[in-house]
Amino acid sequence: MTNKKTVPIFFAADKHYLPFLAVALQSLKETKTGEYDYQVHVLYTGSLGTRLNEILEMQEDGLSVSFTDVSAKLTEIESLMHCRDYYTSAIYYRLFIPDLFPQYDKIIYLDCDTVVLDEIGKLYDIDIKDNYIGAVADQAVAGIAPFRDYTKNALGIDASKYFNSGVIVMNAKKFREMDFYTAFRTVLSSYDFIVAPDQDCLNLICKDKVYYFESLWNAMPIAGLGKKKPKLVHYNLTLKPWHYDDVLYEEYFWEYAKRTAFYDNIVAIKAAFTPAQAQRDKTGSEKLLALAQAEADSPCNYLKTVGTSAKLNVQKRKNEVGRYGFIEDFSPKARSLTTD
Repeated sequence: MTNKKTVPIFFAADKHYLPFLAVALQSLKETKTGEYDYQVHVLYTGSLGTRLNEILEMQEDGLSVSFTDVSAKLTEIESLMHCRDYYTSAIYYRLFIPDLFPQYDKIIYLDCDTVVLDEIGKLYDIDIKDNYIGAVADQAVAGIAPFRDYTKNALGIDASKYFNSGVIVMNAKKFREMDFYTAFRTVLSSYDFIVAPDQDCLNLICKDKVYYFESLWNAMPIAGLGKKKPKLVHYNLTLKPWHYDDVLYEEYFWEYAKRTAFYDNIVAIKAAFTPAQAQRDKTGSEKLLALAQAEADSPCNYLKTVGTSAKLNVQKRKNEVGRYGFIEDFSPKARSLTTD
């Protein structure tokens, strides 16, 4: 019998995202051919509710599922974290993988709002060489002017090179060799990233050490691929088929969802989604665009302060953030910083 290649796949979830994790797992089950042994690890903190067994029951030959509590790791950086709008602390969990799982030199990380349409092992097999990470350039960033301005003028990264961190192949060995966790903490503590916190940090640390996959491996409803069929769909930002009708690629989500134990729950979630919640999404999207543009234009953004080895004027930064006004949950850290 030929030994199967082991492919470690990571997700980050809380109890509210278990139904969508189930859909992602169902898509993995139905696209696997038997050539690979998929070891799925779900990172979490807190309670996962009462339906964990229904996730574990999805295991079968060639697909194992386990859960790892990362609360201790999260405690180490909680004073540095910032979450905005619909983001939760789960966005940071992927950053712990290299240290927590030293047995893996290479891993795949997927957000829960994904469905896999082709054997995911093919993505794992792509040689990303000595790069830190393999990813797809973020189509939402490339296609929207304020985001393009933000990455270029606030981070110093061209939009065509700014990757989406919801679907990545991580060179975990390289991450450990370059002491990624320390680098991450240093970057996170140097500046309050208020547009895409973890994703901005990853892009800055991995800049010029990224292997770019074709967009078929991270197709987003906001952009689409024309007549090309995706290999993986990522329902990022607010374009969730469990909230809205006529979301691009929604048929794939529902096809897998109906074969999970959570289908009725997902249907109920959609039925319960209110016009007020839809308006909140719309307002939040408008504010995010305004925030990205404001950061791009700010004299106190990352590129013009930390990124250019300049001294960060903390009070001026506070004033800038205060001017944005709409970031109700943003509390800038009062720190002074001088870089060499």
